[in-house]
Amino acid sequence: MSAPALLGAKRAMMKSLIGRLAGPSLRTRVLWLVLAALVLVGLAGWFAINRIIDSLTLQFGTMIAERQVQYDRYRGMAALSREISLAEALSRSPVMVDWFADEQNPERMARGLAEMEHYRRSFTDQSVFLVVNASGNYYFNDAQNSFGADPYSYTLEPSLQRDAWYYATRERREGCHLNVNVDEGLRLTKVWINCLVNRGGEVLGMVGTGLDLTDFIREVVDLPQPGVDSIFVDQGGAVQAHRDASLVDFRSITKDIAEKTTVFSLVDTLEDMALLRAMMNGAMEAPNQIRTATLTMGGMPKLVGVGYLDHIGWYNITVMDLDAIIDRQIFLPVGLAAIAILLAVGLALSWIFRIAVLDRLAKVEGGLVALREGRRAVMEPDRSADEIGRLSRTLIEMSDTITDARLSLESQVRERTEQLQSLVNLDALTKIDNRRGFEEKFIVNRRREDDASRINGLMLIDVDNFKAVNDTAGHSAGDQVVIEVARRLKASLRRVDVCARWGGDEFIVLVRDCSPQGLSQIANALTDMMRQMPVVLSDGERLAVTISIGAVLVLVEDSLELATEMADAALYRAKEEGRDRVVLFEREMAMGQDADDDATDDRTVAQAIDSEAV
Repeated sequence: MSAPALLGAKRAMMKSLIGRLAGPSLRTRVLWLVLAALVLVGLAGWFAINRIIDSLTLQFGTMIAERQVQYDRYRGMAALSREISLAEALSRSPVMVDWFADEQNPERMARGLAEMEHYRRSFTDQSVFLVVNASGNYYFNDAQNSFGADPYSYTLEPSLQRDAWYYATRERREGCHLNVNVDEGLRLTKVWINCLVNRGGEVLGMVGTGLDLTDFIREVVDLPQPGVDSIFVDQGGAVQAHRDASLVDFRSITKDIAEKTTVFSLVDTLEDMALLRAMMNGAMEAPNQIRTATLTMGGMPKLVGVGYLDHIGWYNITVMDLDAIIDRQIFLPVGLAAIAILLAVGLALSWIFRIAVLDRLAKVEGGLVALREGRRAVMEPDRSADEIGRLSRTLIEMSDTITDARLSLESQVRERTEQLQSLVNLDALTKIDNRRGFEEKFIVNRRREDDASRINGLMLIDVDNFKAVNDTAGHSAGDQVVIEVARRLKASLRRVDVCARWGGDEFIVLVRDCSPQGLSQIANALTDMMRQMPVVLSDGERLAVTISIGAVLVLVEDSLELATEMADAALYRAKEEGRDRVVLFEREMAMGQDADDDATDDRTVAQAIDSEAV
């Protein structure tokens, strides 16, 4: 048999087989056509369901990634914000600025080391370091107070690699900067917070503290969530914190980009590297927005979220494996239900499929879009008992939960920020305003004055023979005396008056709207109160404590510096006359003396101010 004849025979056999299967009736043929159409539509529906599942999975993952980035940002800032605020306050401290300007001045050094110790106790790590730019001297003390007797550690050298971090940071001229570094001199590995001390554009040195890198990674980065990796990188992409400590790039601030271990090395393709850089740039331009995209990392697609911590100049990058986070099998019943409907309804498949599945999933998707945009999902709950109905109700519940959690998180962040701000202006020992807090309230009160003729009073209060209390009863007793004096002063004044700890055993009080007689009466009442009521220590010992007060009336045109100088001069006079008394600075007497007396008085006031400052 020839080849054409053989081919014709095969075609005839195929037609005969199809005819027998289809049957002689039109009904049978239509049934087969419907079944074929159902199969085709079923396959199309199956692929459509998979696409929807992929879309839902991506949207769920994107939403989770955005919330995870916000959570990581909150954790990171919670660990760093307080330390940065305290380090900034220390860098702006007048005591530190004065000492750095004249390091070898013994009086300034004593005040500077005392200020350093005060802040060390406030830092979480209870460690602090100082660098004086003029000499390169490096001072350090740790939580064990190992260097309390002599915090000088070594002198920095520009030629040494170990000291390059300081000179690289100094080039930035101002602000606080973070750096993960190994201090070879001290053999410590920390997340260092470096704040430049600046006066009039001149860098005088640097102050700061450190957080133990291991503790920081454990508390912020090492999350127990499977499929989620949190990474913190600097603006150049150098890894600063990672669950895998071997990926952390130490001394990033002193390295060229080619030497750094960057987050871009974790991405497989150049296109994804460019996309990641674009996401980081977008996050920097809009710190409140989270950038997400799917990147290939380690040969697997990963959902990556990027946020920017504008307070510290770091990015927090969250890498998520969606397959490990979201079980795609939960969507399988939806597909099976769709196929069952297709088989049951026949020719009405497309219409029923659209009504029963696609329209309902579209509502769910609309709710997810609202969640992704940060809005509450406003939709009618699906009362059906099937998977889509449960998914819809779960979505509504999840929307309410996420929205409430976001509002709660925003409230906590706002409260935390307010608490941190109050800590900066609050004296840690007495819980009243410190020098900075008083200066701010003095300025605010000055701005609120609606009557130029209104006169306020200012008092500088010093505990008499306080050094003797420390020497005989101990520093703990001295702290108790300071706390009790602060409590009595605050309780004795009006709500409109301002009481603050000026430094050491010295307090300052602003008395609103008073006359000379009123100011004198208030001051004498305070000295009488302290004299008549001994301070009872924790061990039951009673200490007779007296105070000396220098007071002055503050005119509208008087600056705080001038007012405190006049009050300090009066306080010096009270000390000279035997303590436990009040001296009111009289402007008329000071202005009525001749030039020689003025010169003598100026020297006397200057000596008094210097003496009290010491």
